[in-house]
Amino acid sequence: MSASESTVSDEATLDYSKHIRYWRRNLKTFLPHHYTGNDSNRMLLGCFILSATDLLGDLNSALSPEERNGYIDWVYSCQLPDGCFRPWPGTDFGTLRNKENEIWDPAHVPGTFFALLTLAILGDDLTRVKRREILVWLNKVQRPDGSFGEALGQDGRVEGGNDTRFGFMTVAIRWILRGHVEGPVDGVPDIDVDKFVKCVQESETYDGGISEAPFHEAHAGFASCAISALYLVDRLPLPSGASDGRVRGITNLPRTLHWLASRQTMTLDEEDEFDTHADETDSAETCHDAHSFVKSTNYSSLSGSEPIRSPFKSHPELQWVGLNGRCNKIADTCYAYWVGAPLKLLGHLDLIDPRPVRRWLLDRTQHIVGGFGKVPGAPPDIYHSYLGLVILSMFGEPGLQNSNAVLCVSSRAIEHLEALPWRKEIVGQ
Repeated sequence: MSASESTVSDEATLDYSKHIRYWRRNLKTFLPHHYTGNDSNRMLLGCFILSATDLLGDLNSALSPEERNGYIDWVYSCQLPDGCFRPWPGTDFGTLRNKENEIWDPAHVPGTFFALLTLAILGDDLTRVKRREILVWLNKVQRPDGSFGEALGQDGRVEGGNDTRFGFMTVAIRWILRGHVEGPVDGVPDIDVDKFVKCVQESETYDGGISEAPFHEAHAGFASCAISALYLVDRLPLPSGASDGRVRGITNLPRTLHWLASRQTMTLDEEDEFDTHADETDSAETCHDAHSFVKSTNYSSLSGSEPIRSPFKSHPELQWVGLNGRCNKIADTCYAYWVGAPLKLLGHLDLIDPRPVRRWLLDRTQHIVGGFGKVPGAPPDIYHSYLGLVILSMFGEPGLQNSNAVLCVSSRAIEHLEALPWRKEIVGQ
């Protein structure tokens, strides 16, 4: 069904009862078989499920004290003897672990990141976390160029990608355990923040976005992770281009803001595209890739729901606006967060109108059984359902708990973390 054929209510609504049932099913029963291949990401799945339940205000009702303590104990069961966390129990050798096989059960950046967030969501005091050992390990997963990997391999070699996802998760672990404090803590040297910031700068693209590596295509997910990481190390640009002598990321803030705002799109599903491949304007000298353009006649404005007849006609407000992750791509639920979060951290969430984005989420990708799909008509999945809730919370959706844009969990969980006595002592509060 194209956008012009859809029936849209004047006031889209978040169906709380269905979303609560959807997340309780994920929490209390086996996940669908499609998640079998993601079993090694069990810590991530658990974090998203618990955090979504928290954002819906259902955490205390959904969990008994015994269940909450059981989940906390499960997270700690994934903590390695020398610190950090594995992302699932499938690599745990138990009493058979030794120096020869421990390489197959390594400390893991994403596993540690999601474990710490899960503990904060559940209200744990993190006193059983081997904090010093984790801080020592963070230095080991930083490469000479400033980037961070995923784990350590043989002979201490840094393994895994080197993009901003791992940089973000590493500095987030650092922030959780020691705040914004720079320099040694508890006798443990700090990571090289300046090198990391320079690594982010090198991934900035000509059009203002941020890519996974220098000279690659800009991507909203990498941009969001980079900007969130810069926020956590207090290296975002200062107002009015002021300088304090520190290395700071985002070398051209107006261009980055323009790139993020340009991720808004009216191409909401495949039927909203048309293909100009083999168009008469193509020639041997022109690109023969499929060129997709939005069919603007499909989209209704709110002024009488009249279809847009010309791209040059002015309308008070579009009915639906989605967000994509790269230029000329279809809208995707998750990118509402990956674009919205960095805009909020940069103080410019007002560059996008939340109303048509909200209607797109609630009218088009919200599923009849609860949760959100990737695109209209797609079944709900944990990843898109969770990020859909987070961006709605950032927009101030009534009934949802406030969310923390940088760490993508409830503000309550972060406030709990910041109030822990051992952490307040470190940050000097």
